[in-house]
Amino acid sequence: MIALLDPQDRNAFPDIAQALREPNGLLAVGGDLTPARLQNAYRRGIFPWFNPGDPILWWSPDPRTILFPKQLRISRSLAKRLRRQPFVVTLDRAFPCVIRGCAAPREPHGGTWLIPEMIAAYEALHARGLAHSVEVWQGQDLVGGLYGVAIGRAFFGESMFSRVTDASKVALVHLCQQLESWNFGLVDCQMRTDHLMRMGAVEMPRADFIGLLDRFCPLPGRDFNWDDGVVQVPDRPALPNPTPARAEAP
Repeated sequence: MIALLDPQDRNAFPDIAQALREPNGLLAVGGDLTPARLQNAYRRGIFPWFNPGDPILWWSPDPRTILFPKQLRISRSLAKRLRRQPFVVTLDRAFPCVIRGCAAPREPHGGTWLIPEMIAAYEALHARGLAHSVEVWQGQDLVGGLYGVAIGRAFFGESMFSRVTDASKVALVHLCQQLESWNFGLVDCQMRTDHLMRMGAVEMPRADFIGLLDRFCPLPGRDFNWDDGVVQVPDRPALPNPTPARAEAP
């Protein structure tokens, strides 16, 4: 049985040990996407994901894919691109643009899981200093980026996108470098992808992942000034151009 969340009790989540094995990690249905519920969910290793028109579904897969910032693996070709510095990278300068870039269909007539309700929920978290973005620019055009949620010194990656080759990888590299400088313990990548594994992500039992959250989430992390974490800053950051994005998982 899948638990039905009480819409009035935003602290109520079932024990993650009750999550299904198939589909992997499905734990609960219902509730809402208020900042309080989302913060509580991430702290417990739970995240929302659902298709348009479906009820809100909550997940906690096992095993869990994570990336330790210090263990980020940069390929030779990506290192070469980084040395050429074709991009400008900023933090928290264009969160609404980034999340809409992630929401853009991967194909001209494709769909998206980032429906307006989800976008509004993460923008509310951003306004509270909990959700953050990395922006990658070419000139005045936003060509890639990622966003996620930070609780204590754990970062929960949600989605990334590219409009030019390697832009999302550049965003991830700079995110990990910044998080390492702030002594963050991990980036939660949720589910395995070949792209993430090549960049150094690892899978671990969900119980071990929760142990890491218990270690890193209580640490002070709200005082970091994400706006100051800037590699270079365009003079006047512009809205992204209309070129369709290739949305990717974190």
